Amino acid sequence: MFTDATTANPISSAASSSTAIYSNAFDLNRAIQKAQDKLLSLQHSEGYWVFELEADCIIPSEYIMMMHYLDDIDESLQAKIAVYLRARQSEDGSYPFYPGGPGDISCSVKVYYALKMAGDSPDAPHMVKLRSYILSQGGAAKANVFTRIALAIFEQLPWRGVPYIPVEIMLLPKWFPFHLDKVSYWSRTVMVPLFILCTLKAKAKNPRQVDIPELFITHPDQEKHYFPERTLLNKVFLGLDRLGRICNPFIPKAMRQHAIEKARTWFTERLNGEDGLGGIFPAMVNSYQAMLLLGMPEDHDLVVTARKAIDKLLVINDNDAYCQPCLSPIWDTGLTALALQESDRHNNSDSLTRAYDWLKSKQLKDEPGDWRVSRPQLAGGGWAFQFNNPHYPDVDDTAMVAFAMADSGLAGLEESIERASRWVEGMQSENGGYGAFDVDNTHYYLNEIPFADHGALLDPPTADVSARCGMLLARVSRNNNRYLPALERIITYLRAEQEADGSWFGRWGTNYVYGTWSVLLGLEQTALPKTDPMYIKAVQWLKKVQREDGGWGEDNYSYHDPNYRAKYKVSTAFQTAWAILGLIAAGEVNSPEVKAGVNFLLHNQQADGLWNDKCFTAPGFPKVFYLKYHGYDKFFPLWALARYRNELAGQQ
Repeated sequence: MFTDATTANPISSAASSSTAIYSNAFDLNRAIQKAQDKLLSLQHSEGYWVFELEADCIIPSEYIMMMHYLDDIDESLQAKIAVYLRARQSEDGSYPFYPGGPGDISCSVKVYYALKMAGDSPDAPHMVKLRSYILSQGGAAKANVFTRIALAIFEQLPWRGVPYIPVEIMLLPKWFPFHLDKVSYWSRTVMVPLFILCTLKAKAKNPRQVDIPELFITHPDQEKHYFPERTLLNKVFLGLDRLGRICNPFIPKAMRQHAIEKARTWFTERLNGEDGLGGIFPAMVNSYQAMLLLGMPEDHDLVVTARKAIDKLLVINDNDAYCQPCLSPIWDTGLTALALQESDRHNNSDSLTRAYDWLKSKQLKDEPGDWRVSRPQLAGGGWAFQFNNPHYPDVDDTAMVAFAMADSGLAGLEESIERASRWVEGMQSENGGYGAFDVDNTHYYLNEIPFADHGALLDPPTADVSARCGMLLARVSRNNNRYLPALERIITYLRAEQEADGSWFGRWGTNYVYGTWSVLLGLEQTALPKTDPMYIKAVQWLKKVQREDGGWGEDNYSYHDPNYRAKYKVSTAFQTAWAILGLIAAGEVNSPEVKAGVNFLLHNQQADGLWNDKCFTAPGFPKVFYLKYHGYDKFFPLWALARYRNELAGQQ
C-alpha cells in the first residue's frame, strides 16, 4: 500500500533530471494562465466557488437507510446510489474509510445493509465477499456505536446494544462532568436529536422488511460484548451506563417530557433553514427523523425544509449518485481567491470583487452562537464553512477569509477584516492555540464514555487552525499592535507542537504535509527570522520526504500510524503544492526541491488546465471519517505555481 518517501535526499539528482519538463518561463506562464482561466470559469454568478465534497460510503448508505426508515423510496435515486457503492468495494470485499485504506467493519455493515435494501441479493458475489469480511471482523455486533444505533432503529439488534443516552441529559447542570457545552459543535448537533430517537426507541418503517441476521456471529439477543472495556475510566463510565438503565423506568413522565421539549427547542432553534442543522448530514437526518417521531406532520414547514436541506447535499450524475456530508462554499471561495490573487490580482480584480462582496454578505455579526457560551462579551465577526450556519462560525475559515481580504489590496474590506480579526483574537484557547469552533474544548475524559468510541467528541486546539489564525493576526498587526500578545502566544503554542522530525500534525488536511504547510505560511507573516529552528527543521523534513518524481504525497494511514507520515504510493498535485508553498514561505524558492515540485505540477497538468487527484486526503475526523475536497487539485497547484513565478520575478 505504501512506499518509503525517499532516501536521504533523492531530489538533488531528480531535480536536475526533471528540468527538461520545465523548459522556460513560457511553460510556467502558460500553465498558470490555463489553470486560472478554468478556475475563473467555475465561479458562480453570485460570486462564490463551491466544489463537491465527497466522503466515504457511509453517508450514501445512510441516505438509502433514511428512505427505508421513512418508507419514502425513490427507486431511481436508490439505484444510482447503489451503483456508486458497488464501484467502491475493495478487493477483499470490505469498504474502507478512504480509497486504498484498510477495511472498516462499521462502513462495511452499513453498505451491506443499504445494498440489500436496494435489492442486491445476499448471494451476489460482491455481497458474499462483503459478508465474509464482516464476519471475519467479528460480525455486525462489533460495529461502532453509530452503526449499532442505526441497527437498533431497524430492529436488527436490541437497544441494550447501544449506549444509554437518555434525553434527560438536556437537564444536566453545567458543572456536571457531561454537558453539551463540553463537547464539539458537531457532537452537539448530532446528539441532541439522537437523544430523542434513542429515548423513544425510534422504529424504522422498513417497508420491505429487510433484515441482516447473516451479519451476526452470535444472535444479537445473545451477544454479551457490545461494550468492551478499554480503560479504567471507560470501565467507570460503563458502570454508570448500567446504573442509568436500571434507573430509567423510574424517571418521572413530567421530567421526561420537559427534557424532550428542551431538546426539541434546542435543535429547532438551530435548524438553519435549507442549510440544515449544523450544516452536516448526520445532524440533519437525526433532526428530520426526530421531528417526525415527535408527531410533527410531514407537511410541517420545519419538516419540509429539513428534508430540502438533506436533498441539497445530493450529487446526481448520469449513472450514479452520492450524498455529500456538507457543503464548503466559504472555504472554497476564500482559497480560490488566494490562488487568483497570486496568479494575477490586477486582471482578476472584477472576479475577486464579486467573491468578496459575496463573502461580506455571509459574515456573521450579532447572531446567536454556541461559541458565546465561553465568550459571551465577544462581538461576532466570523464566517461559517457552509452557505449558512450562523450558530457555528468556523475559526479556520474566518482566519483564512480575512487574511485573503487583507492580502487582496481591494478597497471596502477594512471593516470585515477588523471584525474578523477581533473575533479570532477572542477565540484563543488558554494554551495559545485555536480549535475549529470552540474555546478550550479539551475535556478529554469524555472520549472514554461508551458513546465516544469514534474518538471525535471534542474540538481541541490544533496547529493548522492556530497557524491560520497567526497568519491573520500577524498581517493585521502591521497596523494594529493590539494583536501582538495573542500572536506571541500562538507562536509559543506552535513551537511546542512541532514534532521531533520538524513537521506539524495536520488535523483538517492530510496530514503532516498539510500541518507543516499551514504553519510555515503562518510563520512567514510574522517577524520570526527564517533562521529560527522551527523553519530550519521544517524545511529539512519537507526536503527529506519529497518523492523521486519531485512531488509529495501522504496517505490517511498516517493518522493511524505516524510512521507512515508523508508516505504514499503516489504524489498528489495539491500536497505537492502545499510543500512548495511551505518551502517558499521558508525562503527556499531557489532550492532544487522547489524546482522539482514545480516540474511535477507542470508535467501533470491536464489539457483543461486542472489536475486530477483521485485520493481522499483530508480528514473529517482522523481515524474514522475522511474527505475528498474536489477543489483542492484546482486551486492549490495554481497558487503554488503563481507564487513560484512571482518570487523568482521579485529577485530580478
